[in-house]
Amino acid sequence: MCRHPADARGVQSTLAIVIRLTRLTDTSLIVHWFSQDHGLIKTVATGARRPNSPFAGKLDLFFGGDICVLRARRGELHRLREVAIRDWRDGLRRHYSSTLLAAYFCQLLESAVEPEHPDPQLFDLLQRALDHLATATASLRALRHFESELARLLGVADPQRPAHLCLPETLGPLPASRQILLAQLAPPENFNSPKPQRP
Repeated sequence: MCRHPADARGVQSTLAIVIRLTRLTDTSLIVHWFSQDHGLIKTVATGARRPNSPFAGKLDLFFGGDICVLRARRGELHRLREVAIRDWRDGLRRHYSSTLLAAYFCQLLESAVEPEHPDPQLFDLLQRALDHLATATASLRALRHFESELARLLGVADPQRPAHLCLPETLGPLPASRQILLAQLAPPENFNSPKPQRP
């Protein structure tokens, strides 16, 4: 999708997902992407906060599409040149629990890989997980499946232990949002079930 040839003057294109947004100035953003070809990358979207910006409406959490990046000569903060969104994933914004679970997935991945280290399998895992949340309700099963797949791909899975106990040995403490998700996604208490009798 780049109008400039790949690798010409440091220009690169890749499929990527927005996993974090940080305000840089009154008009610009730092956009953190998990990309198919380059792993975690950070870009400056100059003027993205202006209403007439070519990036207007194209940069939000969990959006996915083709990006064109001009690589920095020094450092890891590159310049975003073009964006063509393929996946808006509007569905996962309909429920707070879906948005929170999607953010949890992104946080886990961000802690699992080094910057600019490509891992197509992890990219595919995140893409499938976000697509699922865009069409289905967030659930404990989805949370645990993602954790299990991440542990397997990182080589830390242990059949004798749940993934959430294996992952901290490699990633450090899991995001605090996990406890909130466990509380929100727990099955509702059945108030019609008989109460235990006192001895």
